[in-house]
Amino acid sequence: MQIHVVKSGETLSSIAQNYGLSVQYLQNINQLPNPNDLVVGQTILIIYPEISHTVVQGDTLTSIANQYGVTTIRLLRNNPFTTQRQIVPGDTIVISYATPLVGSAKISGYVYPNVNLDYLRTVLPYLTYIAIFTYGINDDGTLITIDDEEIIALSRDFGVAPLMHLSSLSKDGTFSSELASKVLNDIELQETLIEDILSTIKEKNYSGLDIDFEFLPAEDSQNYVNFVSKLTSRLNQYGYIVIAALAPKTSADQKGLLYEGHDYFGIGAAANLSFIMTYEWGYTFGPPMAVAPINNVKKVLDYAVTEIPTDQILMGIPSYGYIWTLPYEKGVTKATSISNLTAIEIAADRNVEIFYDETAQSPFYNFIDTNGTPAEVWFEDARSVEAKLMLIKEYNLVGAGYWNLDRPFQQNWMVLNSLYNILQVPLV
Repeated sequence: MQIHVVKSGETLSSIAQNYGLSVQYLQNINQLPNPNDLVVGQTILIIYPEISHTVVQGDTLTSIANQYGVTTIRLLRNNPFTTQRQIVPGDTIVISYATPLVGSAKISGYVYPNVNLDYLRTVLPYLTYIAIFTYGINDDGTLITIDDEEIIALSRDFGVAPLMHLSSLSKDGTFSSELASKVLNDIELQETLIEDILSTIKEKNYSGLDIDFEFLPAEDSQNYVNFVSKLTSRLNQYGYIVIAALAPKTSADQKGLLYEGHDYFGIGAAANLSFIMTYEWGYTFGPPMAVAPINNVKKVLDYAVTEIPTDQILMGIPSYGYIWTLPYEKGVTKATSISNLTAIEIAADRNVEIFYDETAQSPFYNFIDTNGTPAEVWFEDARSVEAKLMLIKEYNLVGAGYWNLDRPFQQNWMVLNSLYNILQVPLV
């Protein structure tokens, strides 16, 4: 695998010719938003097929997979266009790539219930787990449900384990520290909630639970550990997994409401896996910077591995970027979240060069918007994703998880596919 950074004067045709690959192939694996108008500094992923198959009349993905002794999921991963349309005679199907894998990994991701299902089909081949955001909690301890049946069924069709996502969302539609604290301090409410969770998981055919109680006060830290432990014990009896989301801490005594209620050692021991939310340094109300600067991510992982076994840690990866208007004014400026493809489209439209911050390992650029206002963009590309994904190997983590899966970012999945064998788990 190589990552080509576009230089001035280059076209997709000239790049394809330089690497001995076809334009259509590069477009397929990169999902370029602007194939006829590349941006200086934009990344083009270069992966060389090792074994390929030319489709003939009567071929199906299943028959091709059987012919070469691979799985259909592997073919879907290697050929992203195959989830968008039927294969036809003359199509070239990549059976394997020349790039050697660096290891195996479990991959999770979060998705909203209203995600486009056609798009979701293009992502599911690269996942182990998918958590559907989010179930909330009523005052009486019962669940606030969501419309999730189609995603659950579709995930299972792809061999992906669907997880109920439980957060401290209240009946008012807001995330409530008070509600979470109420549950954590009331045994009867906990019992009601756990029974409703179990009943819903069984009824809807989930494979487990992803729990995400954020902004807990320090005094609820041990109560949260106890609750997650109780949940895990009950759900594991039926073969269901429990994953707990954790704020990105760098020390046990880190101050702040986001951090104080999350005991890494306690939650790590209580849950089956821990998902560490290593993103949102650059965020809606903060100053312009990378969403997940790798130097900051590594500081969190350096601490995490001292408290939680590495084979139980999923590292968070953002699949989006932000636009800030300039100058940034604290308490006033509000960044807008955008997809990584939109970031490239804006750069192409405004004819600006994309730069790469070597410390943060993240792309960025500045431009003048249509109103004449200066703005700054930070986002993710093939380089920044590769840097983050290599931390799985560096820290010997079990894998990674994405927030979130609602926006296309094909380069990410192809980089992931080039580095790791994505593990699937038996579906309960």
